[in-house]
Amino acid sequence: MEIHLIIALCVLVLIAYLFDISSRKTKIPTVIFLLIMGWAINQVTLRSGIRIPDLTLLLPLFGTLGLILIVLEGGLELEINKSKIAFIKKPILSALISLFALYIIIGCTFHYWLGINLNISFLNAIPFCVISSAIAIPSAANFSKKNKEFVIYETSMSDIFGVILFNFMIANEIINASSFFVFFYNLIIILIISLIASIALAFFIKKIDHNVKFIPITIMVVLIYALSKIYHLPALMFILIFGIFLNNLDELNRIDFIKKLEPEKLNLEVQRFSKLVTEITFLVRTIFFLLLGYTIQTNEVLNTETLPVALIIVSIIYLFRIIHLLIIKENLMPLLFMVPRGLITVVLFISIPVNKQTEIINQSLLIQVILLTLLVMMFGLLFNKKTTKNEF
Repeated sequence: MEIHLIIALCVLVLIAYLFDISSRKTKIPTVIFLLIMGWAINQVTLRSGIRIPDLTLLLPLFGTLGLILIVLEGGLELEINKSKIAFIKKPILSALISLFALYIIIGCTFHYWLGINLNISFLNAIPFCVISSAIAIPSAANFSKKNKEFVIYETSMSDIFGVILFNFMIANEIINASSFFVFFYNLIIILIISLIASIALAFFIKKIDHNVKFIPITIMVVLIYALSKIYHLPALMFILIFGIFLNNLDELNRIDFIKKLEPEKLNLEVQRFSKLVTEITFLVRTIFFLLLGYTIQTNEVLNTETLPVALIIVSIIYLFRIIHLLIIKENLMPLLFMVPRGLITVVLFISIPVNKQTEIINQSLLIQVILLTLLVMMFGLLFNKKTTKNEF
C-alpha cells in the first residue's frame, strides 16, 4: 500500500511539473489543472471504494508553509535601489488601497444585503479581499519585467496586509486607541526582529561550511515566523524583509557591518538558496492545491444558494480593479486579471473562529469565488496573449 501511495504521489507531482512548464505557453494557470486533478482523484476514490483518511486537516499546514515560501521566493526576486523607489511605492499603495476599499465594500455588502452582524461581516470579508500571490506570481512568469515586479510587490504586500488586518480583527473585539497602539508597537517589534534575524541568518549562510545548510536556514525562517505568530506579530513582514535583504546586499554594501558579510561571495550562496526555495515552494504549492481540489465537493461548486453572492463578490473585485488601475494610470492589460483568490483566501477562511462563521459565507462560496477569479484570469491571459507578447 505504501509503495502505491509513493508511486501515486510521484506521478502527481511530475504531472504538475508538466502542467507548470506548459502553462507558460498555454497561459492556463497550473492551479486549475491541480484543482481538477485533485477533484478527479476524489471522485475515483469514492467510486472505487478506496479508503483515504481525512486530508482537510493538512490544508492549514501546507497553506501556511506555502504562504511563507511564496512570500520568501517573491522577496528573493525583488531588487531595491534608488531608481526603483518611485516604482515600488505604486504596487505597495495599490495593495493597501485595494485591500481596504474591498474590505469596506464587501463587508458592507455582507452586512446590509445578507443581514449579518457588522463585526462578523467585516471579518468574513477579509479572505475575499486578498490577492493570492501563490497563483498570481507564477502566472506572471512570462510578463515584462515591470509588470512582473508590480505583480510580485502588489500580491506579496496584499498577503501581508491581509494577514495583518485579519489578525487585528481577531485580536480586537472592540477597536479603540489602545488597539492601534498595540498594533504599531507590534509592527516596530517585528521590524527590529526582522533586521536582527536577517543579518544573523545571512551570517549563518556565509559561515556554515557543511554539505547541508540551506534546509536548516529555511527551517529557522519558518521557526521565527511561527514564534512571531504566537506573539501576534505581523510575521509575514519578516519573511519579505529577509528575502529582500538577501537579494539586495550589494545595495547595502556601504554599511560597515554589511561589508563584513562579503556580499560579493555571499551572493553566490544566496543564488543557491533562492533556487532551493523556488523548488520547495513548487512542491508545497502543488501538494496544497491537490489537497484543496481533493476536498472540493461537486455540490459545493454547483450550490445555487451561494452562486449569486459569489458573482456579486467577483463583480465587485473586477469593477474596482478597473477603476483602481485607471486612477493609478497603470495599463489594464494584463494587470486587470491578476487578482485571483486562492491559497491565502483558504488559509484565512479556515482560521475564522467557529463563533464568527455564518451559514451563507461558507465553503461553497469560497470555492466558487476562487474558481470564478481563476477562470477570469485564465481567459483574460488567453485573450490577451498577443498584447502580453509585445511587452516581453
